[in-house]
Amino acid sequence: MSAPSRRKTERSEGERISSAVHGDATLGNATDWRLLAHILTFVRPHAWLLAVAGLVTLITATLAIWRPLVMQEVIDDGVLAGDSNILYRGSLLLLFLVMGEQLLVFVQTYSVQVVGARSMAQLRRRVFEHLQGLRVSYFDDQPVGRLVTRVTNDVDAILELFASGALNAFGDLIRLVGIVIVMVALDWRLSLIAFAASPVVAIMVMVVRRFSRTAFREIRGRAAAMNGSMAEQVSGMSVIQALRRESRAADEFDTINAAYRDSNIRAIKYEAMQDAAIEMVQSVCIASIVISLGYRETSFGTVVAFTAYLSQFFEPIGQLAQRLTLLQSAMAGAERVFALLEDTPPGFEDAPQQTDVAPDGDPAIAVAFERVSFAYKPDVPVLREICFEARRGEKIALVGPTGAGKSTVAALMLRLHDVKSGVVRVDGQDVRGLGREQLRTRFAVVPQDVFLFAGTVAANIASDLGGHDRIDMARVERVLNELGVLHVFASRPDGLETEVGVQGARFSTGERQLIAFARALYRDAPILILDEATASIDSETEAHMHKALQALMQGRTAIIIAHRLATIKSADRIVSFHRGRIVEQGTHHELLASGGLYAKLHRLQFSHAVGSPPVTDL
Repeated sequence: MSAPSRRKTERSEGERISSAVHGDATLGNATDWRLLAHILTFVRPHAWLLAVAGLVTLITATLAIWRPLVMQEVIDDGVLAGDSNILYRGSLLLLFLVMGEQLLVFVQTYSVQVVGARSMAQLRRRVFEHLQGLRVSYFDDQPVGRLVTRVTNDVDAILELFASGALNAFGDLIRLVGIVIVMVALDWRLSLIAFAASPVVAIMVMVVRRFSRTAFREIRGRAAAMNGSMAEQVSGMSVIQALRRESRAADEFDTINAAYRDSNIRAIKYEAMQDAAIEMVQSVCIASIVISLGYRETSFGTVVAFTAYLSQFFEPIGQLAQRLTLLQSAMAGAERVFALLEDTPPGFEDAPQQTDVAPDGDPAIAVAFERVSFAYKPDVPVLREICFEARRGEKIALVGPTGAGKSTVAALMLRLHDVKSGVVRVDGQDVRGLGREQLRTRFAVVPQDVFLFAGTVAANIASDLGGHDRIDMARVERVLNELGVLHVFASRPDGLETEVGVQGARFSTGERQLIAFARALYRDAPILILDEATASIDSETEAHMHKALQALMQGRTAIIIAHRLATIKSADRIVSFHRGRIVEQGTHHELLASGGLYAKLHRLQFSHAVGSPPVTDL
């Protein structure tokens, strides 16, 4: 295979892979009317402002049609007849018409664009709220860039309908009808020359519309792929640089960028062909009229007025064609936005908030798993017939090899996923019967991978599920004091008002985990989930926090997920998981004495500490 062919094959393969990872699935050919109906649901609250714009458009179209008639009178009865009064009066009227038309154009443009901005802001909010309500599993297979594109670029494409004046097509049609009537009244024979070209223009516009819609679909898909690639490359920049993959990353991005460029060029080509063809037809019509004037007699004012009308006749046709192109771009974006709203898997049905509901079962049981099975993917079970209970105030540790299902247990308690079979109960109630807020306010969680919000250290610690903005600084300091780490953050120049940066980039992994731990203490919830809570904290800090940890868990139910077994020796009960099943339960000493999975894990970890050979029979 030649070098150019090989490069072409590699590029096509790279584009295919990138499209599969970052792009969108092929969308159905949704009709424009259905998509416009969806858009109008967001426009409807601002219908009064759109009605104002429509009325102004009607007046503007009337003034535009009237203007050439004034020009005809000024030329025939004023200039050629030598009547200065008609000339001055007609000139003032023409000035008034032009100024009034431009003033009304401003009102109309401003009104339409305000409607667009408000409507699209509501659409973005609707898409964002929809994303928040989706199941967590949906995001496992969705590149971030693709979803960001739906909320930003695709909605902006719809906004172009308003910003570009595409909705002025109503006014263009009114002008077109009025111009036809006046042209026929002035000279029906000359009008036939202009009208004879209309079918040619209509056929050409329909052909271009078909191809431009496909091109704009490609543009939207390529934009999603490019945003997805950029999000992936930027988030993994440290790894890219560490592995010296800059050149390969640049080549991958260039493949996507070239595909996006080519799609834009195709759309530009169709639009340029359309504009050039309309201009050519207009020029031929004007030339034909000029030639026909050599064979018949008419007034000079009529010629000027008719020529002006002919220009106005093709102006709305050209604008309609351009706006139809913009409509295709907007419809391509609308297809993707409403496909996200309609075709994505539904989120959880949020149960209504409940008050004074009697628990179903022993009120002393805080958390219970009753024959729970779960799988992220069909036929790949993660949990199998899990049964265990956590009594109020009890400290339960979940241990086992990576992938045994420990973190999944925590996700099911919080109802980030729904069980496939069995029941998860919190305070005696099935989690599926509780409202999400009502359920999750009962938990304080310290995850393994800490996510920090934009803002200050204090704001991150005081972040509350209910969305309260007020920060109790005294409480923040008290929580940090209980942990014994107030000095870690107070020693910074801005203290607790220090900005955490993008995703906590200004803090070390251990410091981010300390913030997450303080957040859990600030929440003061009755059930505490510690998912590898001390994994990124050094041994000295961990030992310093031990007393505060004990105080925190006093009187609370604690679910501790841990690989470092030294941190769970004092747990009331240890539950060992292996391949999605519970294989043993008991205290630290009981499980060591039984010689089962926990004992093997314990020997495996602590044999390295004393220099013994590692255990390999796990």
